[in-house]
Amino acid sequence: MLQLQWPGSESDKRVLLHACCAPCSSAILECLLQNGITPVVYYFNPNIYPLEEYTIRKEESKRQNDTLGVEWIDGDYNHEAWLCHTHGLESEPERGSRCLKCFQMRLLSTAQLAVSRGIPFFTTTLASSRWKDIKQIETAALYAQEKVDNKTLFWTQNWRKGGLSERRIQLLKEGNFYNQLYCGCEFSMRKPE
Repeated sequence: MLQLQWPGSESDKRVLLHACCAPCSSAILECLLQNGITPVVYYFNPNIYPLEEYTIRKEESKRQNDTLGVEWIDGDYNHEAWLCHTHGLESEPERGSRCLKCFQMRLLSTAQLAVSRGIPFFTTTLASSRWKDIKQIETAALYAQEKVDNKTLFWTQNWRKGGLSERRIQLLKEGNFYNQLYCGCEFSMRKPE
């Protein structure tokens, strides 16, 4: 088991975990729980397209958290707001400026929820994906932290290390979770030319 260094007070070991999907959440949730940290999961992913894909991922995330007895919060699905937020960046490549804008939107909502719930830290499963740029995620998270006047802080834990990537693969099979083949947005579904 990965030994986590909790960045906060021992008297309040809660973290709001922004979850993109059940597979990416699995090893992180297990690790948090084994380290005595109480996660509250926030499923906020207005980038996912189409609605059927969003629904499958959402239901899998809820199923996972129900099984673990972890509080799970459903964020609103407003794909039109996400399209407006990323307008003009449709042609950007993966890891480009569209991804940064997407992360900013999702992590700002996460930070705002953490503040409203009095949760001292937030983090995201996005940082567990080898397909995502960790620096970009941290930039978006620090933007969100600043926007809420540092009333909640981003926990900059590298969720790819300490055997978590390998454990994710095991838990994916054990839980028989749906495993998507693209990040979620329609612009990442483009066929190569």
